[in-house]
Amino acid sequence: MNGRGPIHRIPIPTPFNVGRVNAYLVVDDPLTLVDAGPKSDRSLAELEKVMGELGYRVEDLERIVLTHQHLDHIGLAHTLAERSGAEVCTIDVLAPYLRDYVANQEADDEYSITVMEAHGIARDMRTGLRAVSSTFHSWAEAVDVTTELKPGSTLEFANRSWKVHARPGHSPSDTIFHDESSGELILGDHLLKSISSNPIISRPMGGGDPADRPKTLMIYRESLGQTRMMEVSLGLGGHGEEIDDHRALIDQRLASQDRRGEKIKGLLEARPHTAHEIALALWGGDVAMTQAYLTLSEVLGHLDILLAGGVAVEAVNDDDIAVYSAA
Repeated sequence: MNGRGPIHRIPIPTPFNVGRVNAYLVVDDPLTLVDAGPKSDRSLAELEKVMGELGYRVEDLERIVLTHQHLDHIGLAHTLAERSGAEVCTIDVLAPYLRDYVANQEADDEYSITVMEAHGIARDMRTGLRAVSSTFHSWAEAVDVTTELKPGSTLEFANRSWKVHARPGHSPSDTIFHDESSGELILGDHLLKSISSNPIISRPMGGGDPADRPKTLMIYRESLGQTRMMEVSLGLGGHGEEIDDHRALIDQRLASQDRRGEKIKGLLEARPHTAHEIALALWGGDVAMTQAYLTLSEVLGHLDILLAGGVAVEAVNDDDIAVYSAA
């Protein structure tokens, strides 16, 4: 393959509320696909169709790069690698997770159940959410990572070079890839143009105690700050359109987070709340129940910041549920 080719965005359908997920076909040597979409016949057919229109087949792929662990990004990776013989590249901490995907998904579910129980989500809702999550497991499968990437290393092509950066927050394995010569930045779900990336409370890579959960919003804000300092001409996110001004977008995201933190502070000044009660107050019953773990993750992220700033205090009530109040 001669010369530096374009990067083609391929929006792949998913069964999830977020809508289509972006895969990117990088025309270079090796021919590379970034992210793979969920494991489904429909998603595979769409990928094959668009690749065909661009003059390629799945069997032509030589490299598959995965930006993070979420199943709408990794689902078809095993199928595509098996058909093409492509190498599979991820950041090093993600490789063991993907090799034992089923067991890790089960452990993630158990972790989230424990977090929800500690913060006021009722048993019947936890049971229902666990059942829904279990049905999602089939949208991805284990995949053998053949190339483990260290943060700060480079991923080389014939005509471009990508610097590898860890950007945890949305997930523990979020990875971005920066072409320093062109300014192009592959973002995964670290930063999206039209929707804010939820810093989901996730089980740390390799396991961890839910009582000592990671402070995901604080981690995510630090990651955004690191990305803001980068020289970027074009951001390619995992959902939606391209980003042409990453600094302005990051400033908007941080300001929006600050406003939500102030709302939560106001709720605590009125009376003590559990984290789930705060989610109900912010989003209403339907959203706070159907998206209970996402909304809970966001609330807990803001509470971590308020606790660290001495603005809020945490106590445990007689039901072993954490309750937050103004300091």
